[in-house]
Amino acid sequence: MKKLLSSFVVAGLLMTNSFATDVKTENIKKESIENAKNKAHNKKLVTEAIRALQYTQDAYIYLNAKKTDKAIQSLKKAIGELTVILNKPNAPYLLPVNITIEANEYLGSIKNISKQITDAKIALAKHQLPITRTILNSLKSEIDIKSINIPLATYPDAIKLAIRYINKNKIKEAKDVIAMALNTLVTTDTIIPIPLLKANDLVLEASKISNKDKKQTLNYLNEAKKQLKIAELLGYTSSSDTTYKMLKENIENIENKLNHNKNTNNLFNDLKSKLKEFKEKATSIIAK
Repeated sequence: MKKLLSSFVVAGLLMTNSFATDVKTENIKKESIENAKNKAHNKKLVTEAIRALQYTQDAYIYLNAKKTDKAIQSLKKAIGELTVILNKPNAPYLLPVNITIEANEYLGSIKNISKQITDAKIALAKHQLPITRTILNSLKSEIDIKSINIPLATYPDAIKLAIRYINKNKIKEAKDVIAMALNTLVTTDTIIPIPLLKANDLVLEASKISNKDKKQTLNYLNEAKKQLKIAELLGYTSSSDTTYKMLKENIENIENKLNHNKNTNNLFNDLKSKLKEFKEKATSIIAK
């Protein structure tokens, strides 16, 4: 496993047709990760929420300096920023003010995963917990997106309460409420399994060329099956453990149709739909 800082390098201009096919497959896999990371990076931070957070922090500083007028001004500005969002249709419950993204890809083979799982079980049986943790931490292939959010349902009310306390000269209570509001920011962790990203994009590309290049289509589908197996071994599942078996059978059905030169459009549409749904269900979102 390694951080996704390296690119797939092709050395030399003279290559066999089979190696060129491998390059196409590897490029699809690489692009699926980059596209997912770019999509996460492009998630819009709520600028009004960021300003509201800054105004709230400023108010706390002003209260420490006994500048109550400026503290109230800052809190009113914070309310004003959040009111803009509250007045929008379909205002989100969580307002992201910061996003960090980390991607780790498992580069071992299916055989490697099975061996490492066995090694982890042996280490655990011997109560070698540090070794067990090290092995298990390496058995992941995912994009982790951490988002820090203002909870819109509670944050504005806390700010209004702080203003009321200041107006009653209850500075300690106001500071406590502001501190509580700043500590109620919600962190969400989104975990996107990389093998499922790859499998999804490989199937999409295979569907585009199925009527033009049977050999390349079969290469994409074969690699998609491998990625699904990796995802299964690494434990990325939804509520149904039979989904991997079903997806594999769907892919093999398409392969069989292709080998007999039969139309696969409907089969591809069904497979893409099921794979997309499974990928979304296997993506974990954890609020803290």
